[in-house]
Amino acid sequence: MSALEVGQVVAEKTYTLTRDSLVRYAGASGDFNPIHYRDDVAASVGLPGVLAHGMLTMGTAVQPVVAWLESADGPGIGAWVTDYQVRFTRPVLVDPETGADVTVVAKVGQLDADAKTARVDLTVTFGGETVLGKAQVRVAWA
Repeated sequence: MSALEVGQVVAEKTYTLTRDSLVRYAGASGDFNPIHYRDDVAASVGLPGVLAHGMLTMGTAVQPVVAWLESADGPGIGAWVTDYQVRFTRPVLVDPETGADVTVVAKVGQLDADAKTARVDLTVTFGGETVLGKAQVRVAWA
């Protein structure tokens, strides 16, 4: 592992959510709210289109951190997520043809090298706007 520093970007990735992604997530989670797959229902409740499930967005956003923890550039074998919290600030609209690109940048926000812990701050955007606020992942390593 290379030495970690506050402000260091440890991961960056863009994920494309599609309508297929929403259907798969609905099946896995049991959340079959039609605003996640039917344009007419979304419009009838005043939404501009079909929305990605909030928990799907949240789960997707932590993936680059998990991949970093498991990589040679991460803190090493035995690293894990100890806490993960976000605030949902904007919906992710999933276009039926092009989907939705969600970009995640993970940066070390706080570091305690002696305790072998860090807070990784996530910037999660869709269409140039932040969709998860105060997205923070606490990690620890052996």
